[in-house]
Amino acid sequence: MRVRLKGDAICTLFLLVALCSLLYSQLEHLVPVGNKEPTQKKPSVTPKILSDPRAPWRLMPAEATVPRPQVTPIVRRTEVANNRVQTTTPSPLTDSAFNFKRYLLNKDNRNFNLLINQPKKCRKTPGGPFLLIAIKSVVEDFDRREIVRKTWGREGLVNGEQIQRVFLLGTPKNRTVLATWETLIHQESQTYRDILLWDFMDTFFNLTLKEIHFLNWAAEFCHNVKFIFKGDADVFVNIENIVDFLERHDPTEDLFVGDIIYNARPIRVRKSKYYIPETMYGLSIYPAYAGGGGFLLSSRTMRKLSRACRDVELFPIDDVFLGMCLQRINLKPILHEGFKTFGIVKPSAAPHLQTFDPCFYKDLMVVHSLKVAEIWLMWNLLHSPHLSCTQKKQVKKPFQWKKKAQITQATPL
Repeated sequence: MRVRLKGDAICTLFLLVALCSLLYSQLEHLVPVGNKEPTQKKPSVTPKILSDPRAPWRLMPAEATVPRPQVTPIVRRTEVANNRVQTTTPSPLTDSAFNFKRYLLNKDNRNFNLLINQPKKCRKTPGGPFLLIAIKSVVEDFDRREIVRKTWGREGLVNGEQIQRVFLLGTPKNRTVLATWETLIHQESQTYRDILLWDFMDTFFNLTLKEIHFLNWAAEFCHNVKFIFKGDADVFVNIENIVDFLERHDPTEDLFVGDIIYNARPIRVRKSKYYIPETMYGLSIYPAYAGGGGFLLSSRTMRKLSRACRDVELFPIDDVFLGMCLQRINLKPILHEGFKTFGIVKPSAAPHLQTFDPCFYKDLMVVHSLKVAEIWLMWNLLHSPHLSCTQKKQVKKPFQWKKKAQITQATPL
């Protein structure tokens, strides 16, 4: 009896071991299948993007004809293919990854409705304002517009000359992000009377549309202005210096002044924000153009550029496009050292120099790439009654070449 029971126990134990082995082999077979699933599903990323209602090319029908940055299915499939081969993660796409084919097909569409206008902006002053400040902005940057209004972009008299101001806007890229944007921007316009809004999508490659629409608006509604400053909302402008400079010029003569860039070459690197294929621009060098941080032009030049822009083929980089228009009217832009559209660069011989100092800014015209708080602070520092820049500024640790004599002096004779 004991032998039979022992045999049954051994048999049962053997069957359990066999069953466990079978289950283990099935589990082992299922694991790699599960691991392969993510890579097999990668190609399905593309149809998900196409079906996403928030994708940029699935916005309102009126925007379908507007050139815009977008990631095409071809680019996405290329990324998936690269991921299968490369072990490193590819760098994220920039704004340059946009549909050039669609841009070329729609580049002649340059007439968009003006949704918010300020037709009486330049009629407030008899004879027209001395200077019109035109600032490129986007709908969501209310804080930047507000700091400009409170500091260097104030309307009124500066050194006895009348200053007026407008902000240049297009419609948001994604209108669903801020559902109340239209109500907010109309309320802002009613409060300040300085908003110009056009019915094209506000993207980097549509800044050229903003350029030509503003010039057309100025020629129609502000033809009596003497001079125009056009710039970005992230710049600091010493408006007193600009007025002083312009008072020595005649608005009936041609004038275009800024930080002029000569012999710039088109960027052929696809990942660059400024990538331009040879099919779009075949020449090796751009015409001379002003850095978009800010530049000055006279009333005469504004009218000439307004007409020239109608005949020049649109180009996705607005600064270069304006240089093409200047070339067409055979006008050479003037370089002025007071325009720092790349910021204030520290001298290599003075690495400890503090460049954010009002005594550096007081003799400049425009300094680019400042934060909101920095613009407010610099404006208040420059207008402080306690500001004193009479003494020559000293570098804390001036640069000196080491002389061999300093080493030998310690040696006794």
